[in-house]
Amino acid sequence: MRMFFFSVLFFCSSLIYPDPPLSFNDAARLAVENSFELQNEFALLALRGGAWAWGIRAYMPRLSLMASQDDRLSLTGPDSFLKNYSLNIEQLVWDGGRLALSRKVERAELELAESQLEQLSLELAERAVGAYRDVLHGRMLVDIKGKTLDFLREQLTIMRREAELGLIRPRDLIEAEITVALQELEFINLSIDLQEAERKLYTGLGLDELPLLSEQIDTQRAAVFPLFSNLLPLVEHRNPDLAALRFSVARMEAEAKAYSLSWLPNIRLTGSFGLSGNQYPLSRYNWSVGILLDFSTPWLSGNLGTSAAWEPPFDRSARLQQTLSPVPDPASSFSPRAANLALAQEQYRYEAALREAEAALESLIGTCLLLERRRVLAAQSLNLERERYLYAEIRLSLGDITRIELMESRLEYAKKEAALVEAAVMVLSAERELEKFLNLNPGEIYNYLELSI
Repeated sequence: MRMFFFSVLFFCSSLIYPDPPLSFNDAARLAVENSFELQNEFALLALRGGAWAWGIRAYMPRLSLMASQDDRLSLTGPDSFLKNYSLNIEQLVWDGGRLALSRKVERAELELAESQLEQLSLELAERAVGAYRDVLHGRMLVDIKGKTLDFLREQLTIMRREAELGLIRPRDLIEAEITVALQELEFINLSIDLQEAERKLYTGLGLDELPLLSEQIDTQRAAVFPLFSNLLPLVEHRNPDLAALRFSVARMEAEAKAYSLSWLPNIRLTGSFGLSGNQYPLSRYNWSVGILLDFSTPWLSGNLGTSAAWEPPFDRSARLQQTLSPVPDPASSFSPRAANLALAQEQYRYEAALREAEAALESLIGTCLLLERRRVLAAQSLNLERERYLYAEIRLSLGDITRIELMESRLEYAKKEAALVEAAVMVLSAERELEKFLNLNPGEIYNYLELSI
């Protein structure tokens, strides 16, 4: 019985609270999580990262096993069934740091790709937040238009009664009917736009229907923005464009250093151990050690190697070999200078982008402040229009104006309401642009207000 009671209680609570309301951050998160293309790109990047991690194998010894059997049948001498088994090992000792720099370049490319994917995620999340904001904006406009239309319909009903009593001219009634019809058409258009905005939002989030929205557009909220001096340190470290340029500079620095070390030789140690014989168990063995030096420059390339071998009990051998190739690739002598010039250009681009980003931050803050001022003026204008409308009602009761003029005053009041909503939305949009510029989550900009006080 108790279990049945709790089951019924859980079922009822699930009906009352079916889903948690959706916030700006929830919309941004769902948009990123439900993007198949973006998640696929992240998966590919993870595979590239795994391949890069396994590149550490290049520092370890390289082993190889060889087995062969040489069968020879002779008409004049004994037959031979020679069997050979050998284990070879090769170890890179020194390459002038080129392998480490190569891995550093690869890592910089991975970080650049990751930065680009994060930028795509930010853009996708921003589109979701923008769609969320469009839904809120559309709902407020539909609500304003709906209330205005209800008022106009009431006035039209009164005017029809007055026309039946002969208290107003037929022309005034026709004008009122046209006004109501136009407002009904605008209401339908706004409703269609709202339905499309809602559909765009929940389909973009991968949902079957739109849940409750927790965010609201507060037209009376006074927006306060952090000081420019407090946000300036965030530009260099958090701006997505600057982050991508930093990764590019790091990659070119590694490439330039790799070119500058390209003339240094590679030194490798080699060794082998072998077993041979005509039958099992194999009775003869041999082993060898050696050192090999490879070098490559635009003007001379080749290798130099030496090795020593033993084949107990009597045989010993030594080998010295060298190969030289003069002027293999003289055009590559310009590669280090070209890499340094490309690095200098990229560093200049970064410094210029940093200056532009600082100026853009100041401009964004200025835009936010101006739009907040516009919102304040729109709120003041709405208050004045409200007073004018109330005064129009008094004048109507005194017979000083017609009901058509009252309806026009109500339409002007609705326009001021819509203008205030538009001003508040523009403040939110500018605020989000500032957060996006600094790679901050929605509402995170206010975490820096304490520094401004």
